Amino acid sequence: MAATGLAGAAAQTRPATESPLLRCELRYVSTTMQVEARPVADPYTVAAQDVGTRFRFKAVVLGTPERVDSVSLYAYDMAVANAPVLIHEVVHRPPFPPGTAIPALTGWNHVYSSRLGRELVYGCALGTEAAR
Repeated sequence: MAATGLAGAAAQTRPATESPLLRCELRYVSTTMQVEARPVADPYTVAAQDVGTRFRFKAVVLGTPERVDSVSLYAYDMAVANAPVLIHEVVHRPPFPPGTAIPALTGWNHVYSSRLGRELVYGCALGTEAAR
């Protein structure tokens, strides 16, 4: 009986390749960088990524390896007084649009610094580790 219970539990566990993965492409000046985010239970554990010296970008996927409850994206201006200053925030909730190619989830977003109007462009897609 115990063996059946273990087999049933294993059958319900998703393979790691099917775990949700958010992939974002960030463009600033002539630099392009990739950011990946996996589901977390606590958004405060996720660190923001430096994008040049002007911006920081934070991607938070709330949920578990079995489901995504929301995707929150933040951009911060680092070249102003009292930095970091939040200049862009968006939350995506299910149902998520289909497609794993960037920017299927968000489209291309243009975020501007208040100082000299510097531009950060980003787009994200929600897929799985296998679609990486």
